[in-house]
Amino acid sequence: MSSLLPLLVAVPIAGALLTLVVGYAADRLGWPLAFASSLLHVALTGYLVVRAYATPDPLRYTVGGFRPPFGIELVVDGFNAAVVGLVAVVAVGVLVYARRAGPHSVAFYTGYLLLVAGLSGMSITGDMFNLYVFLEITGLAAYALVATGDDGRSAVGALKYLLVGTVGASLFLAGIGYAFVATGTLNMADLATKLGEVGYGSTLVRTSFALVVVGLGVKTALYPLHTWQPDAYASAPDSVSGLISALVSTVSAYALARVIYSVYTVEFLSSVAYAREFVLVLAGVSIVAGSLLAVMQTDIKRMLAYSSVSQFGLVVAAFAIANEAAVTGGVVHLVGHAVMKGGLFLAAGAIAMRTGARTVGEFDGLGSRTPLLGAAFAVLSLSMVGVPPAVGFVGKWYIALGAIQSQLWPIAAVILLSTLLTLAYFLRLVERMYFRSGTGAAAGADSPTGTGTATVADGGDDEDPTLGRDDTPTLGRDDDDAFAADDERFGRPSVGMVAVVVVAALLAVVLGPLVSAFEPLLEPTLETLL
Repeated sequence: MSSLLPLLVAVPIAGALLTLVVGYAADRLGWPLAFASSLLHVALTGYLVVRAYATPDPLRYTVGGFRPPFGIELVVDGFNAAVVGLVAVVAVGVLVYARRAGPHSVAFYTGYLLLVAGLSGMSITGDMFNLYVFLEITGLAAYALVATGDDGRSAVGALKYLLVGTVGASLFLAGIGYAFVATGTLNMADLATKLGEVGYGSTLVRTSFALVVVGLGVKTALYPLHTWQPDAYASAPDSVSGLISALVSTVSAYALARVIYSVYTVEFLSSVAYAREFVLVLAGVSIVAGSLLAVMQTDIKRMLAYSSVSQFGLVVAAFAIANEAAVTGGVVHLVGHAVMKGGLFLAAGAIAMRTGARTVGEFDGLGSRTPLLGAAFAVLSLSMVGVPPAVGFVGKWYIALGAIQSQLWPIAAVILLSTLLTLAYFLRLVERMYFRSGTGAAAGADSPTGTGTATVADGGDDEDPTLGRDDTPTLGRDDDDAFAADDERFGRPSVGMVAVVVVAALLAVVLGPLVSAFEPLLEPTLETLL
């Protein structure tokens, strides 16, 4: 069964090449080929995840027969099995959504499959340099996908993402270089042993740790290393926003945790002064700053982007606390956030396709105009806040419990503050949807790939709130007339789009009670890592 591990990367790469070659000859085959490749990837991933949780030892495969530490090793254990399974399932769901929402180009389907390959590789590799290679594949594919929008904002967002992402990857590579100079190896398990032999007090080892954490912090979008994220998420097509918000930073946060536990080890955090504090401060600032910036936004996608900055700070804080309760909460919140935030971006895109609403003010009355999508958006929002029994509540509960057990009271207080701020910016949307009436939506939100045209500054509104809009009062025009006009003007989301959003909302609720069954599966791996 371990011999199947390379196929987690090979299948989407082969699918991307097939889609590229066949798709340009017959572009209508682009989506079916990408979907078939994704289904095969899901089936393969599902089998390996089940086997990983059914066996006490990790699944391992050495590429090319070269034994570690000289060869590249692929590993699936209880820690990353959930992540690689998440990548496969979310990717299929987003592809179903994109069937109607777009983009519909062969370039999009090819980039999508390459992104899945890169994320899968990041999830299962046991080699530091190989992790960098897959990190770059993921980054290049993500940059290209963001640029598939139909206006200049997408190109600018992709360029900013490229520049900042390259800096992050370069810092990560420099950190790997310092570790290699200190130990002469790149295999994660071998590095863990030899770093201890070199000594955690070594300047090379400490510098390596700082560079790796900061580099992956850029990719995870921790404040103040997050500057690429709001523009990338807000300017990308809705399908791309849902995909990268659910997976790219998620897998980067997992990679950060994997490096901390499998390379530097928990002993490093305990032995080196301020190592744990460095990560906790970075995470704590991200939690608070992300929430505050989210409260200030008027554009829905930018609000959701800043919310991710806060939520990933919470996940990284859990991994830095490094006790069983906190790490369990970190894994749960990592998976739950992908489902909830990906669902929110896709729900926002479907609502915009139906009504043109892309700002907070334009959500007035949407609960009655789009009842199913509105209900799903509300459920996902409350799940993000942490309303029981949703997965958002369970993840935060475990993280807070871990902070209390380690007597890290400032982190526990930050979690509570973040929850209140999250309630503030999501509750205002739910309130507008169900307790206010509206008469229209923004023009320019009906672009083919859902990027819109208006640029909303952080915490501000457009200079002229009536410019390019169709919600200004007109003599003799009542709400029903406005709604009818909008129905003719905007498209209708497909059954597949609505189904994906509804399934995400249901999963956000159902996954919470299932954590009690998942915890025993994760426990053997945590005993090894911690």
